[in-house]
Amino acid sequence: MEKSCSLLVHFDKGTPALANEIKEALEGNDVPAKVDAMKKAVMLLLNGETLPQLFITIIRYVLPSEDHTIQKLLLLYLEIIDKTDAKGRLLPEMILICQNLRNNLQHPNEYIRGVTLRFLCRLNEVEIIEPLIPSVLSNLEHRHPFIRRNAILAVMSIYKLPQGEQLLADAPEMIEKVLTSEQDQSAKRNAFLMLFNCAQDRAINYLLTHVDRVPDWGELLQMVVLELVRKVCRTNKAEKGKYIKIIISLLNAPSAAVIYECAGTLVSLSSAPTAIRAAANTYCQLLLSQSDNNVKLIVLDRLNELKSSHRDIMFDLIMDVLRALSSPNLDIRRKTLDIVLDLIMPRNVNEVVLTLKKEVVKTQSGELEKNGEYRQMLIQAIHSCAIKFPEVASTVVHLLMDFLGDSNVASAMDVVVFVREIIETNPKLRVSIVTRLLDTFYQIRAARVCSCALWIIGEYCLSLSEVESGIATIKQCLGDLPFYSISEEGDAADPAKKSQQVTSITVSSRRPAILADGTYATQSAASETAFSPPTVVQGSLTTGNLRSLLLTGDFFLGAVIACTLTKLVLRLEEVQPSRVEVNKASTNVLLIMVSMLQLGQSSVLPHPIDNDSYDRIVLCIRLLCNTGDEVRKIWLKSCRESFVKMLSDKQLRETEEIKAKAQISHSQPDDLIDFYHLKSRRGMSQLELEDEVQDDLKRATGEFIKDGDDANKLNRILQLTGFSDPVYAEAYVTVHHYDIVLDVTVINRTKETLQNLCLELATMGDLKLVERPQNYTLAPESSKQIKANIKVSSTETGVIFGNIVYETSNVLERTVVVLNDIHIDIMDYISPAVCSDAAFRTMWAEFEWENKVAVNTVIEDEKEFLDHIIKSTNMKCLTAQSALEGECGFLAANLYAKSVFGEDALVNVSIEKQADGKLSGYIRIRSKTQGIALSLGDKITLKQKGGS
Repeated sequence: MEKSCSLLVHFDKGTPALANEIKEALEGNDVPAKVDAMKKAVMLLLNGETLPQLFITIIRYVLPSEDHTIQKLLLLYLEIIDKTDAKGRLLPEMILICQNLRNNLQHPNEYIRGVTLRFLCRLNEVEIIEPLIPSVLSNLEHRHPFIRRNAILAVMSIYKLPQGEQLLADAPEMIEKVLTSEQDQSAKRNAFLMLFNCAQDRAINYLLTHVDRVPDWGELLQMVVLELVRKVCRTNKAEKGKYIKIIISLLNAPSAAVIYECAGTLVSLSSAPTAIRAAANTYCQLLLSQSDNNVKLIVLDRLNELKSSHRDIMFDLIMDVLRALSSPNLDIRRKTLDIVLDLIMPRNVNEVVLTLKKEVVKTQSGELEKNGEYRQMLIQAIHSCAIKFPEVASTVVHLLMDFLGDSNVASAMDVVVFVREIIETNPKLRVSIVTRLLDTFYQIRAARVCSCALWIIGEYCLSLSEVESGIATIKQCLGDLPFYSISEEGDAADPAKKSQQVTSITVSSRRPAILADGTYATQSAASETAFSPPTVVQGSLTTGNLRSLLLTGDFFLGAVIACTLTKLVLRLEEVQPSRVEVNKASTNVLLIMVSMLQLGQSSVLPHPIDNDSYDRIVLCIRLLCNTGDEVRKIWLKSCRESFVKMLSDKQLRETEEIKAKAQISHSQPDDLIDFYHLKSRRGMSQLELEDEVQDDLKRATGEFIKDGDDANKLNRILQLTGFSDPVYAEAYVTVHHYDIVLDVTVINRTKETLQNLCLELATMGDLKLVERPQNYTLAPESSKQIKANIKVSSTETGVIFGNIVYETSNVLERTVVVLNDIHIDIMDYISPAVCSDAAFRTMWAEFEWENKVAVNTVIEDEKEFLDHIIKSTNMKCLTAQSALEGECGFLAANLYAKSVFGEDALVNVSIEKQADGKLSGYIRIRSKTQGIALSLGDKITLKQKGGS
């Protein structure tokens, strides 16, 4: 960190070379050995060794060598050795290398000349450079472009030195001449770069005189032109119009890099609709023409930024963005769908949904391993379109119902949830959806999907024919009763007969199943061959799907079947005039329920029926035997009403979020109003006029001055030393994603000058100091602003500590003032985020780090405590408000947040009110990394007490 270094080479510390060995190899005549020795010498020097004894050996034996590799290594060696003494004066032996460098600059070989010129770019010693200047300038007119382009760079770096303007007073003029006559693209780019850095007016002048030829310049030069345009437009906004024309002309360049930069420059400089539209079109063009996935992801990020600032222009490009779905990469598809779903309007929804339908159909035919996951994404996208615009639901719902039997359970689950919502919100589609659901019900293979589909059948089969076909479908999927034979129960109870089981007329299947709590159970099922033999494999269609699932011991599904059949019979009583038919259906249903209970209590299955499911099925049996009007109302109306309430709550939450976004005020009531038609046009083009109007609008709506909340700024100032210390220091901490910037104000409170004042910092946690602190001299009672940059590599709480060290003229030893510690808060890295319940559960099961914090608080209200935790942790509550209402003495809620590094933080709050009014329970935090889990836990422990 002490010296600036222009060279980085990996060095293996395992076997350090000895200086004597290097010396011997350099004195010999073996060229490969010399090359090897020079490499070792360079590495040792880079690693902090000094090797003073090698210098004369190298001058004597290496300098005269004609080998190009040795000459290149010699220049690297000269680049990194110390050329000055402790006082900054040039070492006398350095004069020895001057003559060699001059010879190299006039060498007949182009390579030697070129690398020597390149070496001069990294040389800061004026005494060495001064005698070489005539040779450098003569190389500007060399016939070979390699030499010319390096000579231009050498002139630029010499001119940039502190005394450069005295050494090369007319450099910009010479380079401008070179630029007008130069033909080589790289040399031209270097010459323009030199003018851009050292004489900006000349560069601008050259650009504006050759403005018509800019599109024909090479890619490298065009990139520098764009950089110049950006710089000029930021400093001189009035001139922006003519430069924007240059950018627009470059949008048709053949190089993808140039047009990407053009689009970015346009967006940063102008808000004119024409300019933004041109930039967005360019991004869409890159999205389709580039094959690299990383490029596509970067371009999608740019489009996403445009979407948030210029929505109205992005609406027209929605179909172009959708074409990115042709990429097989899931991240690209996910990003594309996110952008598109945010841009859907009544005028484009039909086109979008049509494209999504085509993509869904494609996922059926292809054999790609990620097809299931992609289909799930598409189904969710179509779902959100259909909820926003109910009129498109009719075109997609029947296509999606083909996927109810999908082998990817998550995607089938999404379909059934979508169908459930559509059937309630679109009354016109009810009859067709119910008919289709009954036709395809036998294909459903997953228990969760079956449960949801059964609920739909129970709630929405309203007419006589629908109710009858609903009961018939369920009976058909359950197969013939009973579910097992008496003889099998005997076999299962008697282990001696186990061996005969395979050859007898019964079929039994055993395999491990994972239960809901994550434990394993052995599935076993048997049935007499007189009935259809159940092969208890999820995907078989030989037996009814409900029967297969029941025989694996899924009695929760059994309870759902019982409830659905009960609802259907209660409804049949209302719509069927014939009592005989009703009684017949009722007895059939009772028989099914009793058979399920029998199966649950038999020894055929390794696990008996659980108590909840048993109680539920018994309740259904009692209900069918004795129905009261009050109970009938609960079963036939209340269930639906609670579902409708859930949907309206969800809708209410979404509209509230949209309203909250819309309420952010952009302008003040007394702001200046800009009249577009009263503007003087002074020969401006349409684009320039648009741009000026947009700038005025931005100024009026306060978009230029995004004032970082001043009160908030004051909260971030930390006092580092006491008021009575000779040096007072305070820091303003800014956390920006991967960087922390400390802006430290140091005030000298004494009447004497402080010399060599240095702010020394050290860090704990995943924080790294970027630069070494400098020394300053502070006059009496004056102040100094010192900036320190710190890099952050993960989300966890870090600590910065340190001290201020200084000397005064009358005291010999250094004085140290110890600073307060600065704690970097995890809250600066995490922000509230939203995810679906299913995604939350999946992550909860996958993440290995858990931190469990016991509740210890003076707050006595459950809801108030939850709000306090949400506020303290900067997280979003995923549990709906309606689920948290009411007084029941306990509360459970899920919170979610995302860090700037893309990590997820999950929190589950479970609390209960004790008899004495105090709250008890646990807050569990889960994350993929240990840092978040521990830091969030510490934060909650610190803040949960509450109270004043």
